[in-house]
Amino acid sequence: MAKKIFKKGDEKGKVEGEVRFSHAVPAEVKELVGRTGTRGDITQILCLVMDGRDKGKTIRRNVRGPVRLGDILMLTETEIEAQRMGGGRRGGGKKK
Repeated sequence: MAKKIFKKGDEKGKVEGEVRFSHAVPAEVKELVGRTGTRGDITQILCLVMDGRDKGKTIRRNVRGPVRLGDILMLTETEIEAQRMGGGRRGGGKKK
């Protein structure tokens, strides 16, 4: 999200300085795992982190909205992964 920087004592709300954006890391969609969510509106994907501390790491994420192979996502954090579909923490689901 962009944050507006205001000068102290500025009642009119004019923008004083620059606009700052939260830090994000690019990640490329490598595999579409499947659809999830109560209405099937969430897509679970595997993506390759392209920059930052976890560069080269493949992580599982849930994405809302249209997504295709090769798309670049801007992730605000790369430490938390989505649970595997079909079981989560209890150990159920498909095994490879």
